[in-house]
Amino acid sequence: MAALLLNYYLMPFNVSLLALVLLSMAETIGMQFGFRPSDLLKRFIPVWISNSPLFDVKFSKVLIFVFLLMNFSFAGYFLQFVYFANQQQLISPFYIILPALIIAIFFTMFMIHCLDQVIKPKLNQKNTSLLGRLATISSGSARPGFSAQARVRDEFGQLHYVQVEPEFGELEFQSQVILIRFKKSHYMAKKISESNRLFNPEL
Repeated sequence: MAALLLNYYLMPFNVSLLALVLLSMAETIGMQFGFRPSDLLKRFIPVWISNSPLFDVKFSKVLIFVFLLMNFSFAGYFLQFVYFANQQQLISPFYIILPALIIAIFFTMFMIHCLDQVIKPKLNQKNTSLLGRLATISSGSARPGFSAQARVRDEFGQLHYVQVEPEFGELEFQSQVILIRFKKSHYMAKKISESNRLFNPEL
């Protein structure tokens, strides 16, 4: 077992898997003491990455890093074993680090998309606090009788995902809207045109 863990040909992927296990253990123990390593990790994530549409998800952004470590390890093992099955020997890890990383990124993006679709958006308990605020359609398009997901920030800057529906017309993907009232399980919204002074291209 030790020989396998210290194997030169599998070393980058063993390190990645070990980092994943240690991070999971530290996170579990840290939750008991009120200090989570993921909070420290968030400080080292560049702002431009944190604000990327890829990271605009409904779950912890640290989970994306966990997915990447896991997929990188498994992709590396898979490539090494495929090469071994054909050549009866392992190849230097320097030749497969880049392909493994590309595969890991692809599967990580796929997992992010699937998980983001499964997790239900969080509605603010005080729904009226979001009324009158600007939101951006973040998934699909909405029309009367069919709602779509939109992201909106409250007065504290916290991001929320809500379901919105227009009174008439259609709200296209990435269009900006204003939340005018709450109706049962979703918000009624009105589209903001680019010529309107309320329109904010950075929202």
